[in-house]
Amino acid sequence: MWTRSELKQRGKSAFLRNYGITVLVTLILGFLTGELSGNSISNGARDVITENDGDIMALASYVWLLIFGIGLIIALIGILVKIFIGNLIEIGAMRFYEENSSRKTSLGVILSGFRQGSYGKNVLTLFLRDLYRVLWTFLLIIPGIVKSYEYSMISYILAENPEISRRRAFEISREMMRGEKWSAFVLDLSFIGWNFLSVITFGIVGLLYSRPYLKSTWVELYKVNREKVLGNGSASIEELPGVDVDVVE
Repeated sequence: MWTRSELKQRGKSAFLRNYGITVLVTLILGFLTGELSGNSISNGARDVITENDGDIMALASYVWLLIFGIGLIIALIGILVKIFIGNLIEIGAMRFYEENSSRKTSLGVILSGFRQGSYGKNVLTLFLRDLYRVLWTFLLIIPGIVKSYEYSMISYILAENPEISRRRAFEISREMMRGEKWSAFVLDLSFIGWNFLSVITFGIVGLLYSRPYLKSTWVELYKVNREKVLGNGSASIEELPGVDVDVVE
């Protein structure tokens, strides 16, 4: 049985041991997966108040539609970048965090998701993971949160074994998080103070400390869950060979 303090201590030690590279990996990951993006585009064309005739209103409507169209295009580009690039960077980042947990790891590991020879399959697996999360959240907020935690181990599993089938990645993640979802939620809540500090420092604390700290802590949770499913027979060592196995170039 794991404790929050134990996981956070191990995560902090791994993070601080390789501080600069871990911060950079987390920054790249956040940028390419949308974790660091804001919603500023939609706020730019409010408060158009006029007492003039229809020409002014028509111009305002045109400007608003133009802004909306540009925002929509940017959003679509962002979605495509996340699906085809960001999700593979996520796999590489998870491998980085896993390796960095026990030894200093280089920045190049973040590209391992592209080098492992399973690009299409892994893109589809993480796309379906994200789609299921969205659909469950549309259904009801609470089930969406539960499913997000249920699927939370998938990218770590793919980082460890890019050849694993999509079905098994979902199954093993589900088994890993069985009985752990509430504890994982509380683990996230334990970072709420850091999140508040990040807000009042305009994200600086998050970029330079709390997000890398959180990511490094979560990989410690993955390692505990990995040992659990290997121990109870829910997964085999062939399916989860560890990160000491060289990445296929």
